Amino acid sequence: MANPSYWKHEWSRTDFTKHSVAFDEIFSGGPPKDGIPSIDNPKFVPVSEEKELTATDPVIGLIVNGVAKAYPVRILIWHEIVNDTIGGVPVSVTFCPLCNTAVVYDRRLDGKVLDFGTTGKLRNSDLVMYDRQTESWWQQFLGKGIIGEMTGKTLKAMPARLESWANFKARAPKGLVQVPNSKSMRNYGANPYRGYDSLDKPFLYSGEMPKNVPPLSRVVSTLDRSQAWSLDLLRKKKEIRLKDGLIFRWEPGQNSALDSGIIAKSADVGNVTVQRNGKDIPYFVDFAFAFHAFFPKATIHDK
Repeated sequence: MANPSYWKHEWSRTDFTKHSVAFDEIFSGGPPKDGIPSIDNPKFVPVSEEKELTATDPVIGLIVNGVAKAYPVRILIWHEIVNDTIGGVPVSVTFCPLCNTAVVYDRRLDGKVLDFGTTGKLRNSDLVMYDRQTESWWQQFLGKGIIGEMTGKTLKAMPARLESWANFKARAPKGLVQVPNSKSMRNYGANPYRGYDSLDKPFLYSGEMPKNVPPLSRVVSTLDRSQAWSLDLLRKKKEIRLKDGLIFRWEPGQNSALDSGIIAKSADVGNVTVQRNGKDIPYFVDFAFAFHAFFPKATIHDK
């Protein structure tokens, strides 16, 4: 049960008088503060030296100022946040397994460089992060401060791709790829949420479900978030073009991170890109229930 008076024992620096959401919307996900440890000093090797990933392993691919890095989901599924700097830009690479939400945020805000950890809390089954500078709480799905000094502030989402390892290697053969700081720290390559994306209902969520698509099906949206397209529709069409110049494309060859107990053996959910004028823009491939929870009035196109 939400209890700011109790939270204060663990969060003595958080200003609970400032908040933009009701406290009773926030649930414990089980682990305590930093119980799911972020990676703050990530280790990388050249693409040519990586030997653990299969061609269809999912990675978050990021290119900033000519520097290319891949962050494997087999690592992020256990840590959820990687604080890094790429091409001179401080970033947080985030992944919420319960919402399948992968977002890269610029960590610079209001003259500060923030770094993020996990609160152990969920809202709409989505990761609630905190920044170590002010101990404000942030909604990972939105990049918005929801409790504390930074309430109402919004982080900038950066163009990144949730893509297969093969696709990243093809477009960035001289790039870098994250490897575990210690291989023994977690069972990297395993999926601790086995079968999750085949469930009828999501974990720790009791809100309204979307009416025209299964709650744990995937939908694709952009920063506008006024509408989304079901991944099944995009898979069927292969390409969707909008009047404003946006082009959504799908091709096979990327494993789900949340299907089989071994990610490399999981179902093929394919690769999505979203571009305008040939350039990547920020996009999201989330579970439908999570998109609907945060944007209940938005249209989800399924035909």
